[in-house]
Amino acid sequence: MVVLKQSLSAWGTPAFAGVFKAEVEALEAQALPLQQGLSRSDFALGEGFEVMLLNARASVSGIRVKAGIFSRGVIAGCSCADDPTPPNETCEYCELLFDIVAPGGHTSISLV
Repeated sequence: MVVLKQSLSAWGTPAFAGVFKAEVEALEAQALPLQQGLSRSDFALGEGFEVMLLNARASVSGIRVKAGIFSRGVIAGCSCADDPTPPNETCEYCELLFDIVAPGGHTSISLV
């Protein structure tokens, strides 16, 4: 379960966007549905993803945030010596919805 307590605490302040970005980027990649959001590659690389806040609004239960996630993936070959397609990293982008529930900050994440 993902908990974004700092983002919940920063809601309504000018620091919210920066706090949200930093808190999500500190998560382990496995907490995000990056693999399901692939459009150009076969396997999501977990390290080095970046978050861009698209919009945020208050909801009945807390906060709903839409964010763009920039990540990297690879097109996996057979790893044979004569494989003509070596594994190259590819840029990926997907959009996620973060539903942050008040007061605890428990967060559900879904692919848009």
